[in-house]
Amino acid sequence: MKRQSSVRLAAIILMMLSFLLGGCSDLFGKSSPEPSASETSTDAPSSEPSVAPDSSGSVISYLSAWERLDYAGMYALLSPFVKNDLTEEQFVKRYQTIYDALKVSNLVVTALPTEEDGAVTGAGTSVKGFAYRVSMDTEEGPISFDNQGRVRKTVQDDGITNWLIDWNPSYIFPGMEEGDTVRIEKTPAIRGEIVDRNGNPLAVNVEAAQLGIVPGKLGDSADTVKASMANKLGMTVQEIDRKLGASWVKPNLFVPIAVVVDNAAREELIALPGVSAQKVTVRRYPLGEVAAHLIGYIGEINADELKTREAQGYKAGDLIGKAGLELMLETQLRGTSGKAVVIADRAGVQKSVIAGQDARNGTTYKLTIDAALQQAIYEEVKADEASVAAIQPKTGEVLALLSSPSYDPNAFVQGVSKEQYRQWNEDPRHPFLNRFSRTYAPGSSFKVITAAIGLDSGALDPNEAKEIAGLTWKKDSTWGKYYVKRVHELNPVDLSKALTYSDNIYFAQTALAIGKMQFVAGAARFGIGEPLPLTYPFSASQLAGGGGAPSGDIQLADSGYGQGQVEMTTLHVAFAFSALVNGGNIAYPQLSEADSAFAGKLWKEQAMSTDTAELIKADLVKAVASPEGVGHGAYIAGASIAGKTGTAELKASKGTKGQENGWFVGFDADDPQLLISMMIENVQGRGGSRYVAAKVKRVFE
Repeated sequence: MKRQSSVRLAAIILMMLSFLLGGCSDLFGKSSPEPSASETSTDAPSSEPSVAPDSSGSVISYLSAWERLDYAGMYALLSPFVKNDLTEEQFVKRYQTIYDALKVSNLVVTALPTEEDGAVTGAGTSVKGFAYRVSMDTEEGPISFDNQGRVRKTVQDDGITNWLIDWNPSYIFPGMEEGDTVRIEKTPAIRGEIVDRNGNPLAVNVEAAQLGIVPGKLGDSADTVKASMANKLGMTVQEIDRKLGASWVKPNLFVPIAVVVDNAAREELIALPGVSAQKVTVRRYPLGEVAAHLIGYIGEINADELKTREAQGYKAGDLIGKAGLELMLETQLRGTSGKAVVIADRAGVQKSVIAGQDARNGTTYKLTIDAALQQAIYEEVKADEASVAAIQPKTGEVLALLSSPSYDPNAFVQGVSKEQYRQWNEDPRHPFLNRFSRTYAPGSSFKVITAAIGLDSGALDPNEAKEIAGLTWKKDSTWGKYYVKRVHELNPVDLSKALTYSDNIYFAQTALAIGKMQFVAGAARFGIGEPLPLTYPFSASQLAGGGGAPSGDIQLADSGYGQGQVEMTTLHVAFAFSALVNGGNIAYPQLSEADSAFAGKLWKEQAMSTDTAELIKADLVKAVASPEGVGHGAYIAGASIAGKTGTAELKASKGTKGQENGWFVGFDADDPQLLISMMIENVQGRGGSRYVAAKVKRVFE
């Protein structure tokens, strides 16, 4: 990860200032000569000359015209000595070109007091000095300076004596001389990087080669060269031809084709006729598809983005966050480019900086994510359609967030081919879909929340053995043909057995015993119905559609075992379970060092009571340890894994087959440093939630 040094890019705007006018060297290179007798004489032979106006009047008139941007009025007040070598058109163009390019506004030009009672001063009777101050706002920042000028006494043809301005280029900006130029130099800000909790890179800036073709140098090898490049770069010859066919392309111009990070590939390609490389700094995502949905990627700003961001200083060709944290943190990561208004001499060497500001590099974000854990989890689920969240349950730090299947964000930086994009976009598994930010029916994992609400409300006695006969149950005849179904026939059933065997009927009855209002209030203590307090945009969990309450007994009963219209993200489920190791409290979620202000704070205090947390935690350990338990697939000898499976059925109606999403949420009750919430789609025919439990077990191992 090599940061490219902050190289000042001279976006050189030659604003005008071709002050190379023949015959001006005396005017601008040394002091003006004293005027001839005809210019200065006050002894008119035929009549008494008019009274010479005070020189300050001319100065005030000149400065006033300047402030009004009345360049013609300014020129009219210049001495004949200046006008002999400077036309009005040249004079006006100089000011207009500079001021227009700088987008000057709020121009104020004022005379300054001088040593001789506020009037102009000077050494002689024919030339006097004056002082003035200029201030203005420009697109590059405010400019303000004090400067000196001089006026010359001149006798006109009609015998009237005037004091006129002896102008030279330094009047525009102090220190300017004939032949100098004004330019705007811009220094791009270095985009902030993203690293994991241990400083491992997740999004960094690296030096790469921008490979391109100079069409005029291809010669007779054009077809061979394009074919070789297409093969090496994963492109088509047609894509290369489209780039070479752009309207601006000329035979001697470098036409960018693709960015290459691999040095060996670069060396091989630049050996081809007409192919060359330019050094560029590009974004690199070391974890690639492992963290694509979390980190996102950057790309060239498009027309729609430019419309909304132009006022923020974006322009065509700029790079901008397109997805994930690159998009969410765009403002902080981007930083602010430096810019300066510079005076340069004839050779282009900078003489002085008139105005500007230094570049402010983007903020580097250190996430709470553990890259090694993220990688380990991805290896388990990369062949599945999955959403996984892992947290440190005591501190609230998010350790892993991933969605599968995924895509390689580096392809977008280097220039993704149309074929690759088409494959991703048309993949029925939807690799662009960010599953961890979406909500899903939590299935039986929600039974932990139902149990907690029931215990704390007094509606549930954990030791009561409920008489439940058969595999189906309904409240009464008002339910018609609707019923709740369980997998294991067990009678009687207490809380511990209900969690071990994941009994839907037990928790449906518990939800009804709690009652709708109390059930809604209890769920709210877990943050259900509100978004997670994180920068990343997670969908808000819900008990029912529109954020409302279950509409009736059937929906309330279904909600008790995580069906109905209950929806949660895997991360929210993880935080709900974290109350089991925090005495019933839920720590404040943290995703980066920027969230460190919340360290040690609680997001939800007493989501459940301490006693309830201890009771449910012990039952979940039994649910995994018991060979009959549905979560036994996560059992690890010598560890106290506490966990809960879940299977959410998505089908059109009762009695039909549909998609099943499997869940497992677990942690080590004796050493709760890691809590994993995993959901995998389409587990039907693959063991259901047991398929998920086995994967979580391997991650723990």
